[in-house]
Amino acid sequence: MTLMFSKWAKMQVTRVVSNRRSLATVRVAYVSLVGVLFLGSVFAFIPRIQAHSDLSQTQQKVTDEAKVRKEYADRVSKTYNFAFGKGNISTPGNAAVQGDNFLEPDAFPTADYCGHCHKEAYHQWRQSLHSNSFRTPFYRTSVNILIRTKGIEFSRHCDSCHNPIAVLGGGLTQNSIVDRKFDQDGLTCTTCHSVQKLQSTLGNGGYVMGVPAVLVDEKGDRIPGLVPDSEILAHLDRHSKAVMQTFYRTPEFCSACHKANLPNPLNDYKFIRAFTAYDEWQNSKFSQRNPLTFYQADFTTCQGCHMKRASNALPEPGAKNGTFASHRWTAGNTAVPFYYGFSEQLEKTVEFLKTGNYLNVDLFAIRKANDDKLIAPLGSTPFTLAPGDAVQVMTVIQNKNIGHSLIPEVRDLYEAWVEFVVTDSNGKEIYHSGFIKPDGMLDERAHSFTNRPVNTDGVFVDNHKVWTIHSVAYDNTVQAGRSSLIRYEFRIPPEAKGAVTITARVNYRHLRQSYLNNVFGKDHVAYPIVELASRTRTLNLGENPAGSPDSHDNADWMRWNNLGIAYLDQLQYSDAIQAFSQVIKLRPDYADGYSNIGLTNIEWEKYASARAGLEKALELSPNNARALYYLALVERRAGHSDAEVEDLKKVLAQYPQSRDARRELGISYYQQRRPEEAMEQFEELQAIDPDDLTAHYNLALLYRRAGMKDKAKDQSAKFVTKKVDPGAPTYSLDFLRKHPEISIESVPWHVHKDVTHPEVVSAGGEH
Repeated sequence: MTLMFSKWAKMQVTRVVSNRRSLATVRVAYVSLVGVLFLGSVFAFIPRIQAHSDLSQTQQKVTDEAKVRKEYADRVSKTYNFAFGKGNISTPGNAAVQGDNFLEPDAFPTADYCGHCHKEAYHQWRQSLHSNSFRTPFYRTSVNILIRTKGIEFSRHCDSCHNPIAVLGGGLTQNSIVDRKFDQDGLTCTTCHSVQKLQSTLGNGGYVMGVPAVLVDEKGDRIPGLVPDSEILAHLDRHSKAVMQTFYRTPEFCSACHKANLPNPLNDYKFIRAFTAYDEWQNSKFSQRNPLTFYQADFTTCQGCHMKRASNALPEPGAKNGTFASHRWTAGNTAVPFYYGFSEQLEKTVEFLKTGNYLNVDLFAIRKANDDKLIAPLGSTPFTLAPGDAVQVMTVIQNKNIGHSLIPEVRDLYEAWVEFVVTDSNGKEIYHSGFIKPDGMLDERAHSFTNRPVNTDGVFVDNHKVWTIHSVAYDNTVQAGRSSLIRYEFRIPPEAKGAVTITARVNYRHLRQSYLNNVFGKDHVAYPIVELASRTRTLNLGENPAGSPDSHDNADWMRWNNLGIAYLDQLQYSDAIQAFSQVIKLRPDYADGYSNIGLTNIEWEKYASARAGLEKALELSPNNARALYYLALVERRAGHSDAEVEDLKKVLAQYPQSRDARRELGISYYQQRRPEEAMEQFEELQAIDPDDLTAHYNLALLYRRAGMKDKAKDQSAKFVTKKVDPGAPTYSLDFLRKHPEISIESVPWHVHKDVTHPEVVSAGGEH
């Protein structure tokens, strides 16, 4: 600015002289110009003064906030129940806060404050699960039981994620002095957007909260408290720096709460993993971190599915190129929008569930009674049927495009099941499994993708009293990329004519009917049931010629592959190998088909037989990480430790975050008496999965031998509390004895048969 004024001054002097003005006039001009130059210098310095003033104001606000916070924390601490040790604010949860002290709730700007500008985000958030994370009767019912039976301090376990402000504000204690007006907002904008860093992926609130700020100063320091809209609009870049972190876009951010365990302080028992949607994603094809998946896909994060960008209808400064990352977080919860009458959120949720191509239902094969021949795949294979035939239908449900299990998280509360219906040519029902009873309860013999956690009395924990869980009687979830085989058996009536129609559909209800009864009593409205996927086939009584491929079905090689995967998970190794053999017959160039045969032989403990398939896979796909991993296990059994190590190192060169390869390489180094290298692998493994039992066990040994006694003691303690209790299965057996109608679900493979026709008999389990 000074240079600009200097040039202007020179021009003025030249112009004055050229006009032959008097020397006095020139002097006056110079004096005037010197004054102008001085003022210009002053004006140029004003922004620096202002900047210094801004920094001073920032420092003052930080100082004031620290003083207010200390006074607040001192006041809360006087009456706070530090039941789990002085300074442990959130235990049995894991939530942490910068400064390691209570944070006054008023430090969090309200959602209304943010919604003043971010209208689209606010509109979507208000109907979302995050907005209603704390107040719903579905959540409160379970938490209130916990508070009544054990004490409000134990609810910090749940509320580290469901109500962080209450936890970090010191509100969850007896006779709390905290004003809970913030409860109505659930997880607000500034709870998520104030997280400053993540802890390890343990879950239960694995984040570190900072003092909320919506603006940083020009040095990047956070300015606590509210600021005028004009300041934000004048410094949008500084607003963004205050409320956004790079890790917000990662699955690890979601893992802070979408992963949970039941720790010893909560259940007075031991560590029990509750759910882990994050680990399931890590092991899925969408993470591209796991070489062992059955299929491959493009990299997709949690946000890529649940925060898809779409056009915004309301003003939204956060939109880019006319689209905005959804703040509805659409997923599987239909109960909350239904209960509150959020019709838009419910519509979006149902649309999300029905249009994602998440599942594939395949009526894959039939088998007649007393005939071992498998007629498969249906549609591509000719066959005949006759009235009076007893038929077993093999239905394959593929978890095709979900980045986690079906059903994820608290699957004891959700209901997803297969409804299987057979009708004659007049529409008369021949067989029906998975129907809804008049009282709203699900047919107890239905195949349900759920689990049954039980307590020490062998009783199902029906009201989500998770702190009483000691065992799981069965778990029928289908992991990402895998398949489940469900067998149904019925008899075609002797008088039937024309054809029979079979339909299999996967239905979903949030929540389970008996839990809804716990919340509302039995007299309540019916909650939505959503059909996720279905398939129908018509079988002629007589000849059924082979047809052309149907658009509803996967390619035949994939249909066989999914059957093989399902057989493998049901421990039917011989059948799995036969299915995978059909895959390579149809696709002799498909390397994974040969790897699948090798994998099946390994699980069957036929290591020598596994080698040929794995070597063929590597011939077709050199350096194939999946084949190399399984070949390393074969080399280990053959005593070829150097080849084993080299194979695993090649896997990790391609997939450095492969938990399986890290674990096995650590074991390999340990067996080769290379303790430092083994220690490195197990430490890397814990960075990926802090709960890995093999890592805990081996690090306890390695640290002790290295003289690291404190570290060894820590790892040993974690191993002891996380390992499976050998006595726990007895509680499951007690439950299964009391419930023969569903006990068959605990058998790896079984048949659902028409109980109205007892003459239809199958091998294996039946119900």
